[in-house]
Amino acid sequence: MKKGLIQIYTGDGKGKTTSAVGLAIRARGHNLKVCYVYFHKDPERFGYGEIKCLKKLGVDIFGFAKAHPHFCKKTKTSKIYNECHKGLKFIEKIFIEKKYDIFIIDEIFISLRDGFISEEELIQLLKKKPKNLELILTGRGATQKIIDKADLVSEIRKIKHPYDVGVANRKGIDF
Repeated sequence: MKKGLIQIYTGDGKGKTTSAVGLAIRARGHNLKVCYVYFHKDPERFGYGEIKCLKKLGVDIFGFAKAHPHFCKKTKTSKIYNECHKGLKFIEKIFIEKKYDIFIIDEIFISLRDGFISEEELIQLLKKKPKNLELILTGRGATQKIIDKADLVSEIRKIKHPYDVGVANRKGIDF
C-alpha cells in the first residue's frame, strides 16, 4: 500500500471488533501482515473466539490492561493506567519497526473514554503511524478530534440489543 489510512469503528452498537476482525481476515487472505493489539480484554478468562482464530491465521496478537474497573472491581485504576501506557509505548515501538501492513488497536477508545489515556496521547500516537500502515481503532467513545484525524469512520449505533432485556453474553456470538 502506498498510503495507509486511519479507520475508526465506534459507537454504542455491537460489531466494532467484529468489523476489525473481518478486515484482518480479509487482509490475511491477501497475505498482508496483520498485528492486533487489544485493551481491556482477558482472553484467558473469557476465551474470545476471534483471538483464537486470528492466531491460527498468523496474526500477531498482544494485549494490555486486560482488566477494567467495570468488570474487575478489585483492580486498581493506577495499574490499568500504567498498563495502558505500556501498551502505547509498545505500539510506538512496533510502528518504528514497520513490519505490518494492517494494525488494529481494539478497544482503544475505552482507554480514552475512561481516562486511562488522554486524547493528546492518542493524537500523538496517530502522528507516528508509518505512512503505508493501515490503522484501525475500535471502541466506544471516539472523540471529535480523533475522528477528524481519520480517513474512514463508521459509527455503529445500537437500536435494540438483547442485553436490554437481560440476555447475557453468548459464547460464539458475543465473545
